[in-house]
Amino acid sequence: MVEMFPLKSADAAYGKIRGMLSTLGDPFTRIISPKEYQSFRIGSDGNLQGVGLFITVEPKTGHLIVLSCVEGSPAARAGIHDGDELIEINGQRLDGVDSEAAAQRLRGQAGTSVTVKLHRGNGSGSGSSIKEVKLPRELIRLSPISSTVIPHRTPDGRLTKTGYVKLSTFSQTAATEMKNTIHEMENLGVQSYILDLRNNPGGLVKVGLDVAKIWLDGNETLVNTVDRDGHMSPINMANGHALTHDPLVVLVNEGSASASEILAGALHDNGRAILVGHKTFGKGKIQSITELHDGSALFVTVAKYLSPALHDIDQVGITPDVQCTTEMLNSPKETLKGKSSVSSLEADSCIMVAEHELDIQESKGTAS
Repeated sequence: MVEMFPLKSADAAYGKIRGMLSTLGDPFTRIISPKEYQSFRIGSDGNLQGVGLFITVEPKTGHLIVLSCVEGSPAARAGIHDGDELIEINGQRLDGVDSEAAAQRLRGQAGTSVTVKLHRGNGSGSGSSIKEVKLPRELIRLSPISSTVIPHRTPDGRLTKTGYVKLSTFSQTAATEMKNTIHEMENLGVQSYILDLRNNPGGLVKVGLDVAKIWLDGNETLVNTVDRDGHMSPINMANGHALTHDPLVVLVNEGSASASEILAGALHDNGRAILVGHKTFGKGKIQSITELHDGSALFVTVAKYLSPALHDIDQVGITPDVQCTTEMLNSPKETLKGKSSVSSLEADSCIMVAEHELDIQESKGTAS
């Protein structure tokens, strides 16, 4: 007879389940808490109720620092800037509180409000200010795309336009927003594209496949799935029509994972894009997600992905055609957000390598 010991708390239950799942030897088969699952849902839905602040912990000091504000959000309207230090939320000090816990306190039902206290240094060390603001919570729409047109002079002296599109996550709106962005850029007379997937951790794989279809024609294979018995099934397009046939470079790095790797593999292996950057993360697992009654969720790996040319993505990653160094030339201090700043993009050495590759593609095109 098996003796049953009741578990004293939800945390104890999660601990037991994690122990059982760990015997499978797959770090991605896991249970996540209701709060973690809520954060995952925010990432995939592209919407949250809150004040529109992105925050991070500064490693040297442990302080909570504002990374950026969502354009037009309550935080942006209140004049909060990147670099401001968050000291209190609703009168509670934030010493030792991590960024996820602080973000949870800032989120809440639209129509309610939250009071934050911030410290702003002026950078020179002489003088700073403390500011307290009451922020209304609203429904915040997180755009997964930022874009700009980069003026580019070709080796033969012509001035052309390169469309730069940064995709930060594969949320539900990403494919629709990508279509709208490409249409806008085509109307502006863009002649080549850079799609930046650096540090894009993935998201909804179906959306990644939908984004691939925007760039590809015909009945191409987008990705192959392999189940645990080794059975392989291709996922193909049906009579696809690309929105543009302009030359394309895709930027990837070690932070590009999952749906980013599937998209990069689809565009590269079908001869649509040159890959520039660093080898990708290597997460090519397919998971089923089961939401449990307490709001937690069980992620179980059921298969893995191979690229169209049958390269294993999982634990291997995708190697780009051309490497680039990561340093910023003249190291501009502004970080990219919203409408990407052209000056900081032009100082990004990987963008320079990408533009060189686009010049080579264009010269090959005209020669033929």
